[in-house]
Amino acid sequence: MPSGNGNNSGKTRRRFLQGTAATAGLAALAPSFMMRPRRASAATLDDVHMEAAKAAKELAAGRSVTLTIMQPSGSLGNVKPVADKFTEETGIAIEYVEVPLGEINQKVLLEAVSKTGSFDIALPATFGIPDLAESGILVNLDQYAAKHEPEDMQQDALYATGDYYKGNLYGYQTDGDTYVMFYHKDWLENADENKAFSDKHGYALKVPDTWEELDAMMAHFHRPDKGMYGGALFRTQFFIAWEWWVRFHAKGYFPLDDDLNPQINNDAGVKALEELVAASKTLYPGARTNGLFENFEAFGEGDKFCNIGWGGTQKFLNSDKSKIKGRMAHGPTPGGMVDGKLIKTPYFNWGWNYVVSSVSPEPEIAYLFTLYACSPAMSTVAVRDPGGYFDPFRGAHYKDAKITETYSKPFLDAHEDSMRNSIPDLYLKGQGEYFDELRVNLTAADVGEKSPKEALDDTAAAWTRITRRMGKRSQKVQWDFLKSIYPAGVRDILT
Repeated sequence: MPSGNGNNSGKTRRRFLQGTAATAGLAALAPSFMMRPRRASAATLDDVHMEAAKAAKELAAGRSVTLTIMQPSGSLGNVKPVADKFTEETGIAIEYVEVPLGEINQKVLLEAVSKTGSFDIALPATFGIPDLAESGILVNLDQYAAKHEPEDMQQDALYATGDYYKGNLYGYQTDGDTYVMFYHKDWLENADENKAFSDKHGYALKVPDTWEELDAMMAHFHRPDKGMYGGALFRTQFFIAWEWWVRFHAKGYFPLDDDLNPQINNDAGVKALEELVAASKTLYPGARTNGLFENFEAFGEGDKFCNIGWGGTQKFLNSDKSKIKGRMAHGPTPGGMVDGKLIKTPYFNWGWNYVVSSVSPEPEIAYLFTLYACSPAMSTVAVRDPGGYFDPFRGAHYKDAKITETYSKPFLDAHEDSMRNSIPDLYLKGQGEYFDELRVNLTAADVGEKSPKEALDDTAAAWTRITRRMGKRSQKVQWDFLKSIYPAGVRDILT
């Protein structure tokens, strides 16, 4: 889809929210800064980091100020180079608290109860923003954005959906974690394999457009007796839901209807799960046991047709540790045919957001650091770290020579397209509970403990209970907002 068609197309933040609210009739959700004149900001997109540092220095003048950042382990290489420059320009010291990446959202949430002031700024996973916002631990950043953010701050930010909850700004995306597909290019381009496949299926081997095409290709290449496997897609409980989420959306449905009734157990949902279960038979033996980094290493052996992953996957596969370096083709996650039209639903399912603690004694200075860190200039410095977690998320990143060297241009082309057109995660309060129920039941279907229909019926019943407990009226406000900011080309097709 052309860059001007979706919610990630580079609108300014004000136009972004005004446009989506108008589409869904959500004027009541307009953040407070839209209800009053915006204060003049001296910053432009090119110099926002300098203006943010200048404002922070002025606020801290005559005082000794220290900010503490809580970040997921493994991301210090992304955070510290930027923080060092901030300290150099402002005199404001930065301290760090490192937390295991699987625990950081819980650590931030605990602060809502303990209020110890253990951090000023944190980097939780994007999907946790709704729960954190509801807990009261996050500062609503609208007031500071109205004062300091340039009009074009989001102009080249390719995915900003997760920054907002009920129309208000709670964080700045600093990591482009959209799902991307990886293919063994040598196998795709093999003339003998192409003839055998096209003779049977009536179309050539290529980067697949649909899940049906991908499943057929995985089955074609799955020859365990010859040391060849169809795919390295995840089948561990934590990851399995993400693949089904894309497969389901590609059937043409939202997971919930307008009244929050689950649609995941309709015929399309059951079919998507049946196809996922069937595809499991063409995966390598470690698919149900290997974690994230083991997955990287397994596909790097060069004996599997395809894999699914993120920029971090590509960093490993494009390194000298990988036997498949330089031998890959890339593409978005496959889509589906809906009423004769191809729908593609790339999926943003992780990512890290800079947020500000509501118990910080310096919330405005903390905000200014997040603005500084997520500016085009400083975020480029962060994303350059070859060992860190932060992947490209601004248009400027795809033009940087060091970033291109780390990822390769073919990958970045596929990644940028997916970022511009990604569907969101289920950004509702209780996201973890909704997805935990889904994960448990999908796994039960995958190993044969439940039928696909039983698994999804059980999930739908649990989702209904979760919605009732979370407060249906409040959940509907966010769901209406979230539906309105799906990419336009997808939103117009989903029912």
